Amino acid sequence: MWRSLRIVVLLVVLLTVATGAWFDRRRTSEWQHTLWIGIFPINGDGREATDRYIASLARSDFAPLEAFFLREARRYGVPITQPIRIELYAALDAVPPRLPPGANAVQSVIWSLRMRYFAWAAARDTLANVRMFVLYHDPERTERVPHSLGLQKGLLGVVYAFAEPEMDGQNNIVIAHELMHALGASDKYHPASNLPVFPGGYADPQAQPRYPQRAAEIMAGRLALTAGEASMPDTLTEVVVGSVSATEINWITD
Repeated sequence: MWRSLRIVVLLVVLLTVATGAWFDRRRTSEWQHTLWIGIFPINGDGREATDRYIASLARSDFAPLEAFFLREARRYGVPITQPIRIELYAALDAVPPRLPPGANAVQSVIWSLRMRYFAWAAARDTLANVRMFVLYHDPERTERVPHSLGLQKGLLGVVYAFAEPEMDGQNNIVIAHELMHALGASDKYHPASNLPVFPGGYADPQAQPRYPQRAAEIMAGRLALTAGEASMPDTLTEVVVGSVSATEINWITD
């Protein structure tokens, strides 16, 4: 009996989450109102240095994200005066569920539901339309972090970042990339090499000469220097939204 009751309660909660997500997805594709983006920092390695870094964070550290989306939206003639607003929320103690390596279809679905429930529970008392969970790691102990992700179904992102002020610029690039995923954009780099895909992954595919590109396309994440070489930019001032990505998030509609 109690097991059946728990299942019913879980189904009701998931239905509520799905309904809310449907309305939020519709709103995120219209660009008629400012989207509220919640940043939820998490200590990803349990180190005191990471706690100190998180405690030092301010909303202004994420202002480049707002400036980036405003600048790029204006380039495509999107009339909204403020496409996104960043809100920084208190650090979370809980860690998002991890997708098991080599997960099959059933495991992936279960993980997706757990992830969406986690996001709903963490942000249910906030105004956030999109939830970005940023797991920070001390670069003194961690040289490489896991691959970040963004989900349009659920309007959320899980970002693995470094707890180092000098890396705030690149952290914001990763947040913007996963936020674009949550809004409907797809990756534009080769999974094996991480090189930008031509032409969609190039900031200016018509440039003559083609290399080096002067900016990076946000969904490629890297600036093409040659046909076989690319580098990650330092800040969002070196990044643009390409026309294919702009179409995917409904900034280009014809």
